[in-house]
Amino acid sequence: MTIRFGVVGTNWITDRFIQAGLENEEFLLTAVYSRTEEKGRDFAAKYAGASIYTNLEEMVTSGEVDAVYIASPNSMHAEQSLICLNHGMHVICEKPAASNSAELRAVIEAAHRNDVLFLEAMKSTYMPNFGVIKDNLYKLGQVRRYFASYCQYSSRYDAYRQGKVLNAFNPVYSNGSLMDLGIYCLYPMVALFGKPETVKSVGLMLSSGVDGEGSIVMRYPDMDAVVMHSKIADSYLPAEIQGENGTMVIDKINQPYQVKIYYRDGTVEELTLPQVFEPMYYEVEEFISLIKNGQRESSVNSHANSLAVSEVMEEARAQIGLRYASDL
Repeated sequence: MTIRFGVVGTNWITDRFIQAGLENEEFLLTAVYSRTEEKGRDFAAKYAGASIYTNLEEMVTSGEVDAVYIASPNSMHAEQSLICLNHGMHVICEKPAASNSAELRAVIEAAHRNDVLFLEAMKSTYMPNFGVIKDNLYKLGQVRRYFASYCQYSSRYDAYRQGKVLNAFNPVYSNGSLMDLGIYCLYPMVALFGKPETVKSVGLMLSSGVDGEGSIVMRYPDMDAVVMHSKIADSYLPAEIQGENGTMVIDKINQPYQVKIYYRDGTVEELTLPQVFEPMYYEVEEFISLIKNGQRESSVNSHANSLAVSEVMEEARAQIGLRYASDL
């Protein structure tokens, strides 16, 4: 069974998705959507046989596509997902899947109404070593803290400092540090421990109207969680899950390659699994498998998990005064 894919967006992340997809024999790229024909043609020239569209409805009604990957600016995710879902397309949408929880609820409702699959493309939770994290949590005993950091200086911040506001720092596109990077820390947390009871957020708002960096402290009944994110500074800290029997150390929460447990008696257990494919391959594999099996939701990146993460980010944004045009 071959799944014919259309893609929305002609940027580097779309390239990576396609390259990961081409590692799967059931993946076939048949269509590329771009707002301009020139960009669409330049992008599609790398992939023989793909048709170019500048009208999304024309692409999803062409008969050439079974599923759509959406990698447009964040602010466009919900609107474009709705168009695709309402025309019977299965959708895998880059994170964050919507600007806010109201938009995401509308998208999930449309997926249910049209009996199609909707999946938020958070790659890390499908990588082999995330399964290792989940399967070995019990060894830590009572978990007391989750800590994750994703701080990466954006090359576009140089332009910002020179007075040029590119998309990455423009609130029109529902961007900023939390939405672009902080989500990589929050989604694994929710997938492992559920939605926190309380959220306390601080952050640095830039003059353009988005956050440059921030920190969030969250409370669960028997543990807390700490998340740090930034697009204006770097961090080299690993993630940790601290338990009463030991601490699990994860090299990179956004794409875990190495996992170890440091026990209180001084021993160290290496848990790392070798990874055969590039990180995005595993979410493509899951998406195709769900379609083939007639499933409409992932048990890993479930609708409930996506909605919980969206609600946490919405609360964190409210506390630092970060609002988007689509917010109610």
